[in-house]
Amino acid sequence: MSNLVQNFQEYSNWRRNVVSALDGYRQHVSTSELADPASDQRFSRAIARLEEDKLSVAFVAEFSRGKSELINAIFFADYGQRILPSSAGRTTMCPTELMYDDAFPPSIRLLPIETRALSQSTSELKEQSNAWTVLPLDVESSEGMLEAFKQVSLTKRVPVDEAKSYGLFNEDDPDAALTVDDQGMVEISQWRHAIVNFPHPLLKQGLVIVDTPGLNAIGTEPELTLNLIPNAHAVLYILAADTGVTKSDIDVWRSHINGTGAARLAVLNKIDSMWDELRSPEEVADQIGRQISGVAHNLGLTEDQIYPVSAQKGLVAKINGDHDLLDKSRLPVLENALSNQLIPAKQQIVRQQLATEIGELTASKQALLSSRMRNVVEQLVELKSLRGKNTNIVEHMMKRIDIEKKEFDGSLIKLQGTRAVFARLSNDVFSSLGMNVLKEEIDKAREAMDKSRFSPGLLNAVKQFFSQARANLDASGRKTDEITEMMTVMYRKFSAEHGLALSAPMPFSLDKYRNELTLIEDVYHKQFGVATFKVVLMQKFFDSIAARVKQSFLQANRDVEAWLKVVMAPLEAQIGEHKLQLKRRWQSIERIHVATESLEEKVQTFEQMQADLETQKKKLLALEEELKNTIDSTLTTLRVAA
Repeated sequence: MSNLVQNFQEYSNWRRNVVSALDGYRQHVSTSELADPASDQRFSRAIARLEEDKLSVAFVAEFSRGKSELINAIFFADYGQRILPSSAGRTTMCPTELMYDDAFPPSIRLLPIETRALSQSTSELKEQSNAWTVLPLDVESSEGMLEAFKQVSLTKRVPVDEAKSYGLFNEDDPDAALTVDDQGMVEISQWRHAIVNFPHPLLKQGLVIVDTPGLNAIGTEPELTLNLIPNAHAVLYILAADTGVTKSDIDVWRSHINGTGAARLAVLNKIDSMWDELRSPEEVADQIGRQISGVAHNLGLTEDQIYPVSAQKGLVAKINGDHDLLDKSRLPVLENALSNQLIPAKQQIVRQQLATEIGELTASKQALLSSRMRNVVEQLVELKSLRGKNTNIVEHMMKRIDIEKKEFDGSLIKLQGTRAVFARLSNDVFSSLGMNVLKEEIDKAREAMDKSRFSPGLLNAVKQFFSQARANLDASGRKTDEITEMMTVMYRKFSAEHGLALSAPMPFSLDKYRNELTLIEDVYHKQFGVATFKVVLMQKFFDSIAARVKQSFLQANRDVEAWLKVVMAPLEAQIGEHKLQLKRRWQSIERIHVATESLEEKVQTFEQMQADLETQKKKLLALEEELKNTIDSTLTTLRVAA
């Protein structure tokens, strides 16, 4: 078992352990009567994110560089033969995602190339099951799987005008004419996109493998440029060891890969082509070293980011159990690098997200429990002070509690006014952030693009779209800031006037979505900002741009909705607790006023309540510590390696 497989399994175990610890903490919160709908929702969201967590690795290269063979060698050697088609020429004609979703049977979902004529992106079409051709996948038959996977290699010949309508033929390209046959037909992929639902152990644990077609497709398929490559956690850029870096390699690297934020590794594949019986092993190693230096210089990487391998020999070695050949292929070095860079980095991202969420949840529960304990102590002190007191003093204390209750009720009346303002501001947030507003802006941009048949007009329409989307985010951001400021004042007021243990309300920012918008706009400008491009291709990219912005705004809407539900939750929880304690204090002293012999009994009851709460707090702290330790734990295999 490779280090990559071991570490990925350890990462999956870590996620399961965190879910288990989080669920244990949640159950204790519930049995301790510290739960509320807002915190339940946050617990559910945190657990769902862990269970749905994916780790994406994209393989990018020109055709015939050995991408599919490298995927076979790293992930599928255990099947004893190639699973992905791998032969001379182009074998992957459309972007292909390998993943596993137990909601679907093992299958290959294929999106017909004709859908490029629609004003819908691949991301949008993923939600429309009737748009896809679905083929069953027989996971018990390696030969059957190989035949099914060959679907991604299928092509078809269509008239030039049809290829133009799909944005797949550029008549201004001097090489385009060479692809037209005597009947005026050109070859294009039969499919636009493929999704392979395959119950491989790593895929079942959340790994997603993205196999891309040749580099020329990256400029024409928006899904690659806008989603699959930028969103990958690691990008393996595969070059040929004998040719090194070509001009097209450098152009795609600079435009689409370098600076994406993902872990980036350059792979010099096919080093076996440099193995030569007429050269010594040292001479071969020197030749490979010179290629590494050249690639590092051309791509602006350090030499330790370049990995020379032979995917084909590595696959053969794994299948035949040839350890010497496997070492010579250098494949294990790449697998270890991918494992040690990708998985810990992904774990750290998830850990940071959890730390913020869990920190806020545990702090709110500790504050609520502390408030409950403080109220019990206050009542206990109050009851003990009644020992030996006459009826007049008891009556005085009842009046004092009554006054305190009226003051608190007065504050609650003022809070109703705050709630009304809160509701109005909440609606105002969505007046600029809502999906209907975004749809109107997309329609305006498309209308402007339809009216302009030249690149400058198209670019201006897109520029206006991004400008308005950014203005809408800014307007919503000002409203969330106003809500935060208002809630901060209210929190301080209740803390000062009624002794509630409240920290500042949960902050919120739309900066993440502003940054996403900038990144999406940058991708579009990189693609179309300099040269003049065909109108059809620019429109196709805008369709995908619009879909990507929709996804971003949809998530922003969900995050705002979730925040609005929880920002008042700590205040509401402590108000409810304070009201209950005031009621209990009044009832206790009233009963003592009527029958003073119950005083000692009440004292004993509250002393027991105090002891129970202390025990509860210790248990809560222990579970909180266990949860934090589980989140902070490192992968076992890395600890052993260290």
